[in-house]
This record gives sequence, C-alpha cells and structure tokens, in this order.
Amino acid sequence: MSSFIPAGIIASLHSAHGLRYWGCCVFLLLAGCAEPWNNPYPAAQSGENILYNAFAERPKHLDPVQSYSTNEILFTAQIYQPPLQYHYLKRPFELIPQTATTLPTVRYYDANDVALPADAEEVAFSVYEIHIKPEIHYQPHPAFARDVLGDFLYHTQTASDLKQIQKIADFEHDDTRELLADDYLYQIKRLAHPKLHSPIFGLMADYIVGLREYAETLSKHATANPDDVYLDLRQFPLSGVEKVDDHTYRIRIKGKYPQFIYWLAMPFFAPIPWEADRFFSQPGLADKNITLDWYPVGTGPYMLTENDPNSVMVLERNPNFQGEHYPAEGMPEDVENNLLQDADQPLPFIDKIIFSREKESIPRWNKFLQGYYDASGIGSDSFDQAVQISGQGETVVTEGMGEQGIRLETAVAPSTYYMGFNMLDTVVGGRTTQEKQAARKLRQAISIAVDYEEFISIFANGRGLAAQSPIPPGIEGYRDGKAGINSIVYEWHNGGPRRRSIKVAKRLLAEAGYPDGIDKKSGKPLVLYFDVTTRSADDKAILDWMRKQFRKINIHLVVRSTDYNRFQDKIRSGNAQIFEWGWNADYPDPENFLFLLYGPQRKVGNNGENAANYDNAEFNRLFERMNNMESGPQRAQIIDQMLAILREDAPWLWGYHPKDYALYHAWYQNVKPNRLSNNNMKYWRIDHNLRAQKQREWNEPVLWPLGIVFFLLMGGLLPAWLAYRRREQGRSLTTQSS
Repeated sequence: MSSFIPAGIIASLHSAHGLRYWGCCVFLLLAGCAEPWNNPYPAAQSGENILYNAFAERPKHLDPVQSYSTNEILFTAQIYQPPLQYHYLKRPFELIPQTATTLPTVRYYDANDVALPADAEEVAFSVYEIHIKPEIHYQPHPAFARDVLGDFLYHTQTASDLKQIQKIADFEHDDTRELLADDYLYQIKRLAHPKLHSPIFGLMADYIVGLREYAETLSKHATANPDDVYLDLRQFPLSGVEKVDDHTYRIRIKGKYPQFIYWLAMPFFAPIPWEADRFFSQPGLADKNITLDWYPVGTGPYMLTENDPNSVMVLERNPNFQGEHYPAEGMPEDVENNLLQDADQPLPFIDKIIFSREKESIPRWNKFLQGYYDASGIGSDSFDQAVQISGQGETVVTEGMGEQGIRLETAVAPSTYYMGFNMLDTVVGGRTTQEKQAARKLRQAISIAVDYEEFISIFANGRGLAAQSPIPPGIEGYRDGKAGINSIVYEWHNGGPRRRSIKVAKRLLAEAGYPDGIDKKSGKPLVLYFDVTTRSADDKAILDWMRKQFRKINIHLVVRSTDYNRFQDKIRSGNAQIFEWGWNADYPDPENFLFLLYGPQRKVGNNGENAANYDNAEFNRLFERMNNMESGPQRAQIIDQMLAILREDAPWLWGYHPKDYALYHAWYQNVKPNRLSNNNMKYWRIDHNLRAQKQREWNEPVLWPLGIVFFLLMGGLLPAWLAYRRREQGRSLTTQSS
C-alpha cells in the first residue's frame, strides 16, 4: 500500500534536525494552552472586570416611554434613573431615593385648591413634590456636544454630514451636562407623544392633570406638520407638571392615588434631556437605527455601547456616574450571607456587562458549566443535574454543583403566568348577550380542563403554585386555604383544593353550544387558535401537552407561532384568539395586577395592558373604588368581590405563580433576588481572577491523544524518511562518481 506524504514534510525530515523541529512544534502546541481552547471570548478580555450574561429575545424598545417588557428593563433599568428605587436588601420591599434627595412630599387639595389634612378622604388633587440631587451628569453623548461658540455640533446634520455615520460611536465629539428638573418634566410630556404610543398613557391620563388634553394638543400639532419636523415639547405647557427650580418639580394628579409613588421608581418617569430628543429626531438617523429606542441616553451607572440584538449587547460603566454607594444595612441574614461586606463602597463594581444572544438553552447551560456565563437559570432538562431535595426537605444543589462552588438562590416571584382569551373574539369572547353567556361557559370548561398542577410538575419541576386569581402570594388580596380557591375550577376536598372533573368541564362545554366539542350551529368540530412566541425544539413538548389538555374535552387547538415582536403586534391589534403571557409586579400592590383586567386599560383602542380586552362594568366600578383606597379591611373586601367576578367570567386561565431558581458561580457576589428592583447590576461584584482560574481548571484540554497522534505520524513517516535518505545518498554517490 502506498500513501501520499507532502514533499515539504519529507524534505524537512532529511535530517535529525527535522525530527527535532517537528517535535518542538508539538511541544509548543501543548505548552501554548495557558488559556482554554474553547473560550468563546477574545483573549484580550481575559482577566477583565466583566460580567458575562445571555439573553434569548431581542428587546423591542429601549426608549423608557415605550418599554414595558422584562427583557427590555434588563437594560433600561441600568441606564435610566427615575427619582426613586427599591432598597436592594430590605424586605418587605422599601422605596428609597435614587436621584431624589428624599422621598417625595405629598399634599392634598380640594376642588378649590384649598389645602387638606393628610388623612382627608375626599381629595380633588394630590401634589407630589420631588427634589433631585445636584451634580448628577448624563453619560457622554454627541447630543450634548457644542462648538467653540456654544452651538450644538450635531443638531442640524445634513444628508452629506450623515453619509459616514453608521452608529452612534461614529460621531467624533461628545459631552455631558447636569441632570435638571426639566428633564423629568420632558419625559412626563413624552407619555402623551402621538408617535410614541406609551403603554401607560391611558392609565396616567386618568391621573396626571391635563395629560389627556395635552395629547390632543400634540396630535393636532403633529398632524399639521410634516413627519420629520421635531416636536419640541418644551413649547407646549402641561398643567399637571410644574418646575419649581432647577432641582425641584411637582406632579399634580387627580384625586388620591397612593400607588402613584411606586411609578416614580419606574423608567417611565426617568429623565430624558430635550437635546437627545432633538438629536435623534433628525431625518436620516432612524434609517440607520440611530434612535433613542436603540441608543438610550441616561444618568445611570451603565451606558449601552454596543447594540447588535441578534448577537451581542454591551453595557459599560458610565464615566460620569458617581455618588451612590452599596447599602450599609439590610436584613439580619444578610450579614451571614456576606451581603454587607461591601457596605458603603462606591457603585458600580463591574466595568462591563456583555450579553450574548443564546436562542437555545443547552448551549447556554453548557457555557455556564464551563464557567463562561456567570449565572444561569435552570431548565427542566437540567433540573436533576443541578438540584436535589435534601433529607430535611430543602432544595439544594447537587454534589457535583457544590464541588464547583455553584450556589442556588430561590425566591417566590411576585409574578403570574397565564393564558388569556381575547374577549373581542366572537367565539371565546362573544358579542351579543347570548354569545357572551355561551363564551363564558366555554372559558370555564377550558379552565377546568387545562391542568396547571400537572404542568408545574412536568415542566417546572414543581417550581410554582397553581393560581386561583391574578394576585400572587405576598400581595394584598391573596388568600391561602379554602377562602382563596377559585370555586369555578376547584372544590375543597380533604383540606385542600381539588380540580373539578372533566365531566363538569364537558357539561359546561355542552351548555356553551359545543356538545362533545361539536358546534351545534355548523355541525363542525370546534377549532381554537393559540398564539405563542417562537419556540425552540425544547418547548415542543409543552405545546403538545397543551393540545392534549384541550383534547380532553374534544377541542382541537391550533398553535400559531411567531417572534415576540410580531406577537406583540397581534395582541395590540386584537388579532389573537387565545394567547399566553405573564406579568411581573411593577410594585407590591394588588392594583398592579388587577389593572391588567380593567376595561379602560384595553390593548385594542386604548393601547393599555389589558391584553384580554376584558371589560366588565361592575369590575371596573370596584376597581376605581379600590384603587384610591389605603390598605385595610374595607379595601380587602372590595378585592374579594372583584376576584369573584373574575373567577366567574374567566377571561384568563389563571395559570401559575412561579418560584425563581437561579445558579451562581462562587466568583459572583452580592446577589440577592429582587424582581421589583430591576437596577441590580450596580450592586453585583465579580472576582474575575477566581473566574479565570476556574475556567482554566474546568476547560483544561485533554492533550495525550495529540501525543499519540504525533508518534503515530512519526512512525508512519519514518519509512518514507529512510527511503528518502537512501535515495539522496544514492544521488550523492552517483554525482561523485561522475
């Protein structure tokens, strides 16, 4: 048998020097393994103070007036600074100042603007006064850049000027300025901007004095001018806001709304400088994705320096951020958990946060185990590998995880996951009174059939609680035991709730006009449509399970999958029939969950957060009473009445309230789960030296196979080398004899 060996290799082996050369090559190859071969990051990042994270869904909005999704606030909360925030460590959750000097003062007035005592029940207006700290500055940005004459460099760019601009970093100059009260007022005005469609406009227009009328004024002005004309909100006064001085402003709201103070901790009420709005409004920039929705401008600890949502997003330390420190006090267990070792240290601790897009869970999980992601959730397929139940009934990490120094953090989430019915749909919602009554029984039948206890057991590894209403545990209005069950779906049996039988569900289905799943009017099987966001192969089992639940009562469920942005558009336009969604609490009050079913908050027409477009007059009336009340027995009684209406109408399958499980490597410090405090990244610390050490240990390449290959290669080459030597010697002798 003959084999082909490149002549260059043979030539290099014409002497012992050649053999030594190739031996050295292998040695250098093996010796050059100080860094793991499988490291997904550039070698230049090794040893840097970077947090590595991942995201699955690209954010749609990063403009704080529009953004209202969990995958968006992951970024906006690190960049923007509302006046208030939640204490990172204290429980129950406690509001504290962020850019404000103190918590706002609130004064009450009657219809004639006469001041009222703090305990007044009949209140016409509430006025919140906020004082902000001086010497807070925005991140460096070209919107603030000026020339030597003081004129803005980049506010009047022409098409020629923008020819070489492809991203925000292409602008040569940048600058900053101090945060002012005017910036907060400007953002409140933006809630009414006709082109921005803020999801909370409808709600805030019911409270902030003059906001609804302000929207009408802006709409008329925008209609009368070309689309590319900058709408300068400074030229249009809003009666519900008032500048007192450069660092003080007031917000005037209708009536008494105790929950309003919570909104002041959300990005909707973060400052926006008019210069940024003017800068981004220039024709041609939006075509290059250079918008405020793509490149936020804030005063927070981090700024977005790279936005490629199909690949990577990067937050870097804002060089102008200063003056905030790690909490000096917390809960008693925080000392034991080493959560106060950085007390009073300046924030933030991490220089850069790199978010890599990972659409599939398995690659993300493997990179976490290799030390290339600093934290990870736990998928169902990884649960047994990560978590076990101890002899004392506690959930702990497995032995293998413990040996790696990985720790588990758990917390009951103030959240709810649900399936919603579009109440504007003729089948599941109905239009006439008769249709609505039939549709209600259809929804009740489906509510019984879809077994969320089974779902939690199979797909969430028991990490959740079947919901009896929209209100999760820990929020006022939630009740344990028999008093808290949904009697439409459950009966109380042997000291606990038991889901009603499929026989009951089929009876309700027949009463709805679909005996055995057949439409009495058409004689055809009932087909319903379930809209979901695009799923990975891992989630196919969940959708198959959901189809099976509907088949229990002979309903055929068709799944319509799309990406998240298209899904949002379908919900907004009312083109979904049944859909799945979830809600994380914005603040710890039942109003924040019940408003999701308040009629005036409908998605269709009002652009609110009521995705089911549910509208019950009695529920709305009770909501308006409850909403303005302080916590107490009377408010609790009204909430009970509201929940009874919701359970009867069943606009949602109430789904479940999740329990959060997350894994953290030993080098990831200062972590305390906090779903309400979204601006948590400034508190975290990374021991990047320990991480680099562990990455090398866990990813040390197995090199002995290379040695075997080398010696096999040499063994294969030796005969060729000997033949080559003999041939060369023969040629030499021939030459000499000649």
